[in-house]
Amino acid sequence: MASAKREHLVDTALDLFYQGGFHATGVDEIIEKAGVARMTLYNHFKSKDELILATLRKRDKKFRNWFMRTVERLGKAPEGRLLAIFDTLEEWFTGKEYSGCMFINASAEFANPKDPIKMAASEHKNLVLKYVSELAMAAGALRPGELADGIMLLMEGAIVMSYVTGDKKAAARGKKAAKILIQQSRL
Repeated sequence: MASAKREHLVDTALDLFYQGGFHATGVDEIIEKAGVARMTLYNHFKSKDELILATLRKRDKKFRNWFMRTVERLGKAPEGRLLAIFDTLEEWFTGKEYSGCMFINASAEFANPKDPIKMAASEHKNLVLKYVSELAMAAGALRPGELADGIMLLMEGAIVMSYVTGDKKAAARGKKAAKILIQQSRL
């Protein structure tokens, strides 16, 4: 039962942090929305930061699983999967609950590079980059790391532009630029 309450707290906090931000979302709001006592929260988490880390771990797992499954579904061949990254992003951007990237937001709110929250955000981005690198290798790129870096920059730019400016075509423009990078990666 205790783990079910812990998961409920994590799920509730994840939704609130994603929609409202980490600093703007208070412990009282989380407790109220979760329908638990303050002591229940502190029995599971020593601090708000510990709760934030738990939400980031859950979001990382949930997002990367969804992201990889969707890329695999939309892209059949290795090169097609590199381009399907942007179709996947577009699917995410047009979803009703899209509020930007929780990891970019965490990194902005916790700017100290040694902060465990900033480090968790960085770890997520490195894991996504690792996946993109694996796709680039499978596609036969001559310099897969370089291609993955370029695609990752396009991905991150598309995420920021879609959220900050409301640009609904950011993923499509990223895909167009990715085609050029993929063609150049064969040289």
